[in-house]
Amino acid sequence: MAGVRAVRASSAGDASRRLYDRIGAFLFDQRLEPDPTNFAFAYHLLENPEGPLARAVAALTDGGVRLTQRDIESLGCEATPGQSEAADGKKAEGLVAQTQMQVEGFEDIMHAMRAETEGFGRDLAASAAAINQSRAEVGNDGVMLDEVARITAAMLTRVRTAESRLESATREASDLRKKLEEARDNARRDPLTELPNRRALEEAFTAQSAAGERLCLAVCDVDHFKSVNDRFGHAVGDRVLKAIAEALSQACSGHLVARYGGEEFAVLFAGIALEPARATLDTARATVAAKRYRLRESDAPLGEITFSAGLAAGARDDSFQSLFQRADRLLYTAKNNGRNCVRTG
Repeated sequence: MAGVRAVRASSAGDASRRLYDRIGAFLFDQRLEPDPTNFAFAYHLLENPEGPLARAVAALTDGGVRLTQRDIESLGCEATPGQSEAADGKKAEGLVAQTQMQVEGFEDIMHAMRAETEGFGRDLAASAAAINQSRAEVGNDGVMLDEVARITAAMLTRVRTAESRLESATREASDLRKKLEEARDNARRDPLTELPNRRALEEAFTAQSAAGERLCLAVCDVDHFKSVNDRFGHAVGDRVLKAIAEALSQACSGHLVARYGGEEFAVLFAGIALEPARATLDTARATVAAKRYRLRESDAPLGEITFSAGLAAGARDDSFQSLFQRADRLLYTAKNNGRNCVRTG
């Protein structure tokens, strides 16, 4: 039995080693970095060669085309699957819980106001009866006026209480509205750069395309960004992304600048032709390339930071994906032509 177990263990080890070798060969053939995300992608692909991921990859690579990092991201295979979804879920749950608490508080206030109003009505009815009784039993006008004054004061007190509660309810409603507006805005904004995100970009394209606007789309990618993170850390990389976001926003003012994901940005130009859009984008590129970045902590130079871009003019029947793919191909042309340039088409 021990010999059988040893054979089985050896067989399982051989199978694992073969899979490991196949993963390495796949990454090498596709010229992909052997990082956790790509390794996980290759594992899921090769571990189930007949699955939906394998079919999608076969369609993308038909004719010898290599996969890009963007293809891997778009196919949705993460190195740690479910972590980002879980984080988003927790954030959403927290927002729902906070909103629910506000709604419940609003309901409590409204119930209290209803009870106050009902009590006010009962008091008014009792006061009216008291006045009538006093009128029948007392002929003295001074006593009658005192009674009216007392009732009026009581009425004013109750009215002011109701007004205070109404004001509180109004504030609660306003806070609730602001929270919901914030939630809607956060769903369309990148938290690092505070730029619109991919969802906002696609929604803007759909709306402007439907309105018949002339559109151009640029896809921008920071050159050698991985080396920045590797040499200086992700905190420095984040500051670089913020600086590029600011440069793009300033140079392309009046047009929608979005963070598409990772080190990739997109600019949706509306109402201008391809050439002025290219000139505007090239101004942003030159601004970024001319700046001398330094480490905040030591003032040591960071080295040259540049980005490459592909810019495509939209056609009448373009979907967002078709226009994005053309701009993306132009981006890779810019990358292959030395980087730090804009390619149009």
